[in-house]
Amino acid sequence: MGQLLKVQNFTVSSDGFATGENQSLERPFGDADPGALMYWAGATASWPNRTDSGGSRGLDDYFTRDFSHNIGAEIMGRNKFGPERGPWENEEWRGWWGDEPPFHTPVFVLTHHERPSFTLSDTTFHFVGGDPADVLEQAREAAQGKDVRLGGGPTTVRQFLDAGLVDTLHVAVAPVKIGAGVRIWESPDELLDRYHREVVPSPSGVTHHIFWRR
Repeated sequence: MGQLLKVQNFTVSSDGFATGENQSLERPFGDADPGALMYWAGATASWPNRTDSGGSRGLDDYFTRDFSHNIGAEIMGRNKFGPERGPWENEEWRGWWGDEPPFHTPVFVLTHHERPSFTLSDTTFHFVGGDPADVLEQAREAAQGKDVRLGGGPTTVRQFLDAGLVDTLHVAVAPVKIGAGVRIWESPDELLDRYHREVVPSPSGVTHHIFWRR
């Protein structure tokens, strides 16, 4: 199938929101509680930030463990990198991801405003404009034959879905409601004209939706 564009471990509330309103530097998910959304991944044995030898195995752990498999580049929207809008006024601040970002690949950040690339550990951030197909072509070249992960946020995922570029999509639906914010969908059934779907409930309480092209 060549290089795939994959959405992995993307988590939304039961009412379809991936982030809440009022995003800020201190609150990347806005009014939404990231712990209430991502608890299922954080409890697994393969969670990359785990500091002990515990954690669950099974279905949730499979998705967490698979996150970096054969991924050679990531695409993310600007609001997944940071809360700043408009021209870059503080290039000394280098995103929410710290000195050791979890990507370990080139990352292409979508923006209308130029900014020089920079590297933190083994992750290089590139700031790019253009339509989704052009950005995907850049990411595929950087991935050197491996797949490309579309990391989010929800607006970016919708943009690439609407352009017909996403090959596989994994969304975990958490049993919480956010009420307002940015949705990935009104209903997962919206994608069934273009994708096959399997729905697999997990003992953790989340429901995994796995989509692949028809």
